[in-house]
Amino acid sequence: MQRYFTHERIQENNTLTISGDDAHHMIQVMRMTPGDEVYIVAEGVTYTTALVEGTSKSVLLHIKEQHAESNEMPIKVSIVCGLPKGDKLELITQKATELGMHTLYPFEAKRSIVKWDKQKNEKKIARLQKIAKEAAEQSHRSFMPHIHNPITLKELLEIAKSYDVKFVADEEDAKLENRQKFAEQLKKVYDKSSILIVFGPEGGLDRQEITTLFENEFQPISLGPRILRTETAPLYALAAISYEYE
Repeated sequence: MQRYFTHERIQENNTLTISGDDAHHMIQVMRMTPGDEVYIVAEGVTYTTALVEGTSKSVLLHIKEQHAESNEMPIKVSIVCGLPKGDKLELITQKATELGMHTLYPFEAKRSIVKWDKQKNEKKIARLQKIAKEAAEQSHRSFMPHIHNPITLKELLEIAKSYDVKFVADEEDAKLENRQKFAEQLKKVYDKSSILIVFGPEGGLDRQEITTLFENEFQPISLGPRILRTETAPLYALAAISYEYE
């Protein structure tokens, strides 16, 4: 059954009005008619709803059932990704959402070749947020990840203070014989509720950036002996966390 996220409030008569792209999708793409059911996620809660009436601009739904179960990871995992080239950030957003990511922070690393045009920033973030929404709907999540504006190293250090565990993927650590194995580190944080993981852009993180992160309670992690692409590493880490916790 199709799933949609909404910020609309549920009315006292247990109805909900959906408009915009989602209404168009229900009527024009899914060809829904009165009585057809869809899942609606409102304020983190999933409901089974039935179409009462609607057009491609606005749809009225009646709530039939509330679902208590959640498909979310038992631990909140946020990704900090050095700004990559091309459309790699879109790929990371889509696949990381499917794998359970909670939040994505694009990071203006020293070695990031891409420099975002601040005048176009709003449109880029809106597109990434739309990709996250569609991926969350497709994977039947009950939470839609938030995509932040690009952050600096200083902003990253401030954000990190609110997380229980902080990791940084360090390719130099991966080259060591006694590297910090990710699986072993995950076994030590079962009592924690949030993890923040930093990944570099194509050229990796600058050593001064790594040193600064280490000085601020970040722990190095190795994602195996092979060096992964910037768009592969976050997905590897999320899959490993899902395997360990789920």
